[in-house]
Amino acid sequence: MAESPEARELVYLVTGGCGFLGEHVVRMLLQREPRLLELRVFDLHLGPWLEELKTGTKNVIEACVQTGTRFLVYTSSMEVVGPNIKGHPFYRGDEDTPYEAAHSHPYPCSKAQAEQLVLEANGREVHGGLPLVTCALRPTGIYGEGHQIMRDFYRQGLRLGGRLFRAIPASVEHGRVYVGNVAWMHVLVARELEQRAALMGGQVYFCYDDSPYKSYEDFNMEFLGPCGLRLVESRLLVPYWLLVLLAALNALLQWLLRPLFLYAPLLNPYTLAVANTTFTVSTDKAQRHFGYVPLFSWEDSRTRTIRWVQAMEGSAQ
Repeated sequence: MAESPEARELVYLVTGGCGFLGEHVVRMLLQREPRLLELRVFDLHLGPWLEELKTGTKNVIEACVQTGTRFLVYTSSMEVVGPNIKGHPFYRGDEDTPYEAAHSHPYPCSKAQAEQLVLEANGREVHGGLPLVTCALRPTGIYGEGHQIMRDFYRQGLRLGGRLFRAIPASVEHGRVYVGNVAWMHVLVARELEQRAALMGGQVYFCYDDSPYKSYEDFNMEFLGPCGLRLVESRLLVPYWLLVLLAALNALLQWLLRPLFLYAPLLNPYTLAVANTTFTVSTDKAQRHFGYVPLFSWEDSRTRTIRWVQAMEGSAQ
């Protein structure tokens, strides 16, 4: 974010703006930022309404330094912290709660490395002599309109005659957050970062809202149930040892097929460990530091997501 001291009008650059969260951030800026002068969107993948530009975290930081852009907000993930591959639970933790971040999967490893680069760049001198101010947001599991995994579960349920089968214990809890509230937090951070640079610079913030703590399956049924699907049985229908075997088989197939094409199974050892490990956050740091309050209530978030599922091609409604 770069701001003209004369006009006090803002220029935003959104990287990954064609993605699930990125598109919501772009729309939120257009709707909620009255001082928006110019919006620039870059993405690794070609979207239907924007051009493609390949970049990385280091390049973004260097671009800030060379152009004199003073404010950088990085979209990190709760997976920088956990759940870890050892299955250690995390109950209502905050940004300072001790937890062993033990990872082997490329996604959390790369997110953690990129987050560290961004936070270490805080205070670096940019063109013009002023310091770069950075911070990172760590959303919990994001859901909402455009969520590919939700779409996949819905279509899988339709193929199985309107049924989904429980594979995760109902006692496992996860923190989820509506995509609109994640986008809103990004806008608030960018808006307040200049005035509160000393407080917010170099900080990380968990990003969540009032969505209920539930297992992934029970949470997804909050939206898929009203759309005609049902979760079969309250007990596990698939033995855990079989899931472990299937996850390992998928990982092997992914490795074998990598030279030919991208095989990205939903079930793999990492996703199985994440789904079976309780990980919930509870913190008011974002509220204290920059006044974050969810823009969308749980009821509104649920209604919006249900309407999106119902509008999908082949809806059961």
